[in-house]
Amino acid sequence: MSHQLTWQQAGESGEALRDFFMPALLDLGASVTIQDLQRRYIFVTNLPDAWSQALTDAPTDISLFGEEIAAKLKLLKDGITEHGQKGHLEFTVNSDEVYEFRVQAISTAEGGIHLVTTIIDRSEERHRERLLRALLREVSHRSKNLLAIIQSIALQTARYSVTLDVFLNKFRGRLYSLSQSQDLITDSSWRGAYFYELVQQQTEKYLPENAHLIKVSGDNVLLSPNASLHLGLALHELIVNAVSHGSLSKSGRAIMVTCQRVQANGQDSLEVRWEEGLPNPVRHIEGRDNSSLKANFGSTVLERVVPASVNGKARYAITPDRISYSLVFPLEHASE
Repeated sequence: MSHQLTWQQAGESGEALRDFFMPALLDLGASVTIQDLQRRYIFVTNLPDAWSQALTDAPTDISLFGEEIAAKLKLLKDGITEHGQKGHLEFTVNSDEVYEFRVQAISTAEGGIHLVTTIIDRSEERHRERLLRALLREVSHRSKNLLAIIQSIALQTARYSVTLDVFLNKFRGRLYSLSQSQDLITDSSWRGAYFYELVQQQTEKYLPENAHLIKVSGDNVLLSPNASLHLGLALHELIVNAVSHGSLSKSGRAIMVTCQRVQANGQDSLEVRWEEGLPNPVRHIEGRDNSSLKANFGSTVLERVVPASVNGKARYAITPDRISYSLVFPLEHASE
């Protein structure tokens, strides 16, 4: 600051008040002012930059802080006239600076009453509080979305399960898929999950000794949290289906998973593709035909739930020698 009222100007009365405010000044890094009951300033030190340039040899609340703050301080100080009485106000200046004014009446050795005001910068503290509130709102919002997804998965899994054991087995797998995707989202501070990591995390559990059978290529984009959760579910259904019908071990051909930027309906979009070779002919897959392979909740996830969640379109096809899945969705659900 460029000016301050000194102890010498304050005189003996100001000298006697030193012990009351020095601990606050040292411990809090605060600004301190002292006024008599006629509101004459006898000591001012360490004013914040927002007001320090206005300090003169005969300051007033209006000259220091402006009419709006001064009016509110007057109302507060009018009610503080006896030793020990105190009050506080908080003001925001320059849009993002927050200061707390703590006013207390102190009696001196001479018997006079003075108003000691401690001004504390709360800007960083209030910023953290706003950030925490925003984070808690975001956590609440995402938790509700996650619970809605889980509820939907539970209902649809039950619909396509003929026994309790089948339900529990499939439901646990899908919950595990969600938890794995959520771990990636959390690790990225809620920004989302990278495509390559998402594929690896959703498939490596089912191929502990054959990770080389999953070939990932293309753009390693950062998917939004919503896209990460739903694409993770799609990858889970595809890898579980691949493992269950044994195409990996029988065909010996790697599954190709790609992610590419494309133009779709005039929009910058992403296309995620899953290409899986099947043992020929397809009827060798546990005696099921093409339609029976798709008549389950897995196909509902792939063809309806996932594309709807990212405002995209999907194509899920089974031929005698191949399973292919394509998901195209706007690039707004991903970033670099």
